[in-house]
Amino acid sequence: MSTLRMAAVAAPFDRDLEADFARIERLITEARAGGVRLLALPEACLGGYLSSLDGPAEAPPALDLDGPEIRRLAALAGDLVVTAGYCERAGSGRFNSAVCVTGDGVLGTHRKVHQPLGEGASYGAGDGFAAFDTPVGRIGMMICYDKAFPESARALALDGAEIIVCMSAWPGSRTNQTANLAHDRWKRRFDLFDRARALENQVVWLSANQSGTFGSLRLVGSAKVVDPGGEVLADTGVGAGMAVAELDVARTLEDARRAMGHLRDRRPDTYRVPDLSMAG
Repeated sequence: MSTLRMAAVAAPFDRDLEADFARIERLITEARAGGVRLLALPEACLGGYLSSLDGPAEAPPALDLDGPEIRRLAALAGDLVVTAGYCERAGSGRFNSAVCVTGDGVLGTHRKVHQPLGEGASYGAGDGFAAFDTPVGRIGMMICYDKAFPESARALALDGAEIIVCMSAWPGSRTNQTANLAHDRWKRRFDLFDRARALENQVVWLSANQSGTFGSLRLVGSAKVVDPGGEVLADTGVGAGMAVAELDVARTLEDARRAMGHLRDRRPDTYRVPDLSMAG
């Protein structure tokens, strides 16, 4: 049996890159000491997220994929596989991006496709989803609001992803706020999406999220590891922390898909999308 110890992080990050790297180094050190081989850090953990979703906002520092900050992240990762979010500079554009690294360099990237509320005023949008091979298995990545769309996770699962990592800076509700984030309705949605996407695609799901407050946002934490049956194996709750779980990924996927294989039993020829241009 070959087991994989994996972890998803809930933690606060801001514009202070040196402080962000110091926090990341502590988290990687803690993970390594605990035998973790795959560590998922939150969206925008290098430089923080937007301070507001009401329109144009101060953006995080824009970093180059082949720049010194990503090389520094890879050096810290060393023998671990680490996923992290950052603001990517590409030509004259900026993207809300994720990167997967080891000490050997970049293994995979993703640019956030789905943009909530006013995020499009600060970032360009990505244009697809693709899985990639790593030393701990085939992984797919997405960012925050991407997980609200079933097609995102399904595209990664059909591309062979065994593990899907979703990195978020998911806030609590902006209306009818609750004093206790554990009872927040946007937090409940966050958790429901995590469990549904894992179950419907029968994949291992890591959900990392920012915690604390940033600008006008209260981040809901709730980092977790979910198995292919939609069961939460580890959860940080709404505070900062590290959700750690251990699975034989190949065996777990085989067992989950043996009787009812959601990918195997698809009927794509029946999923007709109506031509809305002809309506009315």
